[in-house]
Amino acid sequence: MKKIALVAAIAALAAPAVFAQSSVTLWGRINTTVESQKVGAGDRKVVVANNASRLGFKGQEDLGGGLKVSFALEHGLNSDDGKASGDFWGRESSVQLSGAFGAVRLGRWTPGSYFATADYISNHNHDTGSSSDELYSFATFKQKNKVGYFTPTVGGFSGEFSVGAGEGAPEKRSFDASGYYDQGPLHLGAGYSKVGSAKQYAVRGLYELGSVILGAYVQREDMGTGKNDSRTIARVSAMYVMGASEFHLNVGGSKAGGSIGSNGAKQYTLGYNYNLSKRTKLYGFYTAIDSTAAKSAGDFSSLAAGIRHNF
Repeated sequence: MKKIALVAAIAALAAPAVFAQSSVTLWGRINTTVESQKVGAGDRKVVVANNASRLGFKGQEDLGGGLKVSFALEHGLNSDDGKASGDFWGRESSVQLSGAFGAVRLGRWTPGSYFATADYISNHNHDTGSSSDELYSFATFKQKNKVGYFTPTVGGFSGEFSVGAGEGAPEKRSFDASGYYDQGPLHLGAGYSKVGSAKQYAVRGLYELGSVILGAYVQREDMGTGKNDSRTIARVSAMYVMGASEFHLNVGGSKAGGSIGSNGAKQYTLGYNYNLSKRTKLYGFYTAIDSTAAKSAGDFSSLAAGIRHNF
């Protein structure tokens, strides 16, 4: 009994130290706009729109010896009507072990090839809502059933490599690779992904010139199905920062072919952000998609004003 009491006392003393090395954080983003939209040749309408709002939990435990285990759970929600957006933990559900070797992650998360290229230069609204990049190829955008490795950062270089299990029909195995270089004002990225016979690769550059930030990416999509199954997508962006104000210009274009078929398109976005704090901003934008489809079937435009709050 004395031995049991001694073990219990040691456990009680050790418990606070163990728990002190663990942490769980609730976080999220509410991003909502009021917009005047026109689709194709239809009448213009006013809508209240969600812009990829989300709620998440993330936690970490220090295991000692430089090892850490962490998890991330992220749920998409529609801020305009309060409904769930897709699978409940559809944005991310992953667990990760990290150390000096880098990190190994299991589960579901956004492909690194997307973060390294298209997402990185979409500064005005972080590639969400009606002004998001409608031309980027998502044909190989696979989030679930993955195993990934994240390299440590060395001399400004880092990378991510992941494979996705097919798990039987109709799923297909996937591969995704991305690389980053961040040093001073220069930020470079590249991504490659493949799902079945479809594949894409892209490169991105962003440069900071004081209050001016310039960025661009070029992507090549190949569906692997035969004739007229590939296309090229390109986008350039510019941001000018003046105090709490940001002025944005974003222009993209895509040739016909690949996953969008016989219609090419262009997209233009002009935006303004006013940062009330590090977590809250008011913003507005005008975006338009000009498609080569007959009778303006693929055209779209929106004039929007919104609020985004991170917590």
